[in-house]
Amino acid sequence: MIMSELSLSSVEKIFRKANAKRVSDEASRELRKVVEDFAEEISREAVKASEHAGRKTVKEVDIKFVTRQG
Repeated sequence: MIMSELSLSSVEKIFRKANAKRVSDEASRELRKVVEDFAEEISREAVKASEHAGRKTVKEVDIKFVTRQG
C-alpha cells in the first residue's frame, strides 16, 4: 500500500468547509487520491516552468502559470 501525503483528517476538513453533513470513508479516500494526483501533475508542470525560466527553485509564479492564475 502506498502512503498518502494528505491525511484523511485534512480531507475531512475540506468537506467540512464545503458544508458536508456526512461523508463516507470511501469518499474521503477518493477525494484524497484525486487531490494528490492533481497536485502531483501541477508540481511536475511547475518544475518544468521553473527549469524553462533557468531556475532550480519552483516559485509561486510557476504554480500560478501552470494553473493559469497569473
